[in-house]
Amino acid sequence: MVTDISLANVSLNSYIERQKHDVFSYHTNWFELISQLYGYTFIPLTTCNTRGEITGFLPLCYMQSPLTGRRLVSLPFSDICPLLATGESDTHELIDQAIALAKERKVKYLELRTGVNETLARRQDLVEENQLYARWLLPLSANPDRAWSSLRKPVQHQVKKSEKLGVQVRTAQNREDMKHYYRLHLQTRSKKHGMPAQPEGYFLGLWDAFAASGAVQLLLAEYEGTVIAGMVLLASGSTIRYAYGASHEQFLKLAPNNLLMWTAIKLGCTGGYQTLDMGRTARDNEGLMEFKRRWGAVHEALPYYYYPQVAGLASTSEESRKFRLLTGCWRKLPLSIAGPLGGYLYKHLG
Repeated sequence: MVTDISLANVSLNSYIERQKHDVFSYHTNWFELISQLYGYTFIPLTTCNTRGEITGFLPLCYMQSPLTGRRLVSLPFSDICPLLATGESDTHELIDQAIALAKERKVKYLELRTGVNETLARRQDLVEENQLYARWLLPLSANPDRAWSSLRKPVQHQVKKSEKLGVQVRTAQNREDMKHYYRLHLQTRSKKHGMPAQPEGYFLGLWDAFAASGAVQLLLAEYEGTVIAGMVLLASGSTIRYAYGASHEQFLKLAPNNLLMWTAIKLGCTGGYQTLDMGRTARDNEGLMEFKRRWGAVHEALPYYYYPQVAGLASTSEESRKFRLLTGCWRKLPLSIAGPLGGYLYKHLG
C-alpha cells in the first residue's frame, strides 16, 4: 500500500534527521527543486510500527516522458540515495510497495540507486547492476597539513605549480557568480564530454535554495581576472561532495582543477567535515579513476537495483557504441543550440 505522507511531514523529517544521513538528496529543498524544475511527481514511501512511528523511507520520483517513457527512480540526478529502514522487514515492505507501484503505473522500469544494500541484493525480483560505477571517498582530517602530507608528490607538484603561475581560487559570493559558472559548465559538458548540460535554472535554483546555509558552495579559479575553472560543492551532515566541475580547455596547462580540489579539501578540513565525496565514476573511465586515486580517495561499490530489468541511461556504459555515437554528435552542436536543447532534454534523462 502506497502511503500518502507529505514530504513536509514533521515526523518524516525527524526520522530522516535521526538516521544521521550524509546524503544531500534528502534535503526537502532538493525534492522541491527538481520536482518544480522538471515537473516530476515525488512519491514518498514509508513504513510505520504499531505506534504509528515512521520506521522506513524510500523517496521515488515518477517520471513520464514522450522520449524515455514512464519510470520510477530513486532518485534522478543523484549518484546515491540510500534506502532508510529501521529493520530488514521495513526494507522488504518498502520494496514491495515500490514494485506494486511500478506495476500499477505500468512503468518501463524501477531504478533504485541505493548503493550497497545486502537485503536488496538477496531479493530474487530485483536485478543488481554493480559493474558500471564506483564511488570515491576521501577521509578528511581536522588538520589540512596532515591532508597535504597524504597527497601523492605529483599532485602536490601540480597544486604548487598552479599557485606559482598565478591561479587564485575564491569562494563565490553572489548569484552572478553561479551564472558565470553555468556558462563554463555548458562549454565543458557540450564540447568536452559531448553531453547535454543542466539548464541554467537548475544551478540558480541550487544557489537560491542552499547558498545562504552553506549547503552549496561554489569555488572559482581565476587567472589574470578571468574565471578559468569552477567547482560546485554540496554539503550534508559530515560529508561535503564534489558535485560538478568545469574548466576552460585553453587554461588546463595551469592546473586549475588541481588547485580547486586542494581548496575543497582544505575547506572540508577546516569546516569540520569527515569525508569528501569525490563522486561517481564509471569503472571504464580509468583516467578519472586514477585522478581520484592520486588524492588518496578510496572507492566503494555503487550498485543500482532494477525491476523488472536493467534499463535507462544510468545503466549505459560510457564505452558502448551507442554512448560514443551520441556524445560525438552532441559535440558538433554550437553552444547556442546545445544550451537550450540540453536544458529541454535533461528532464527526460534523469
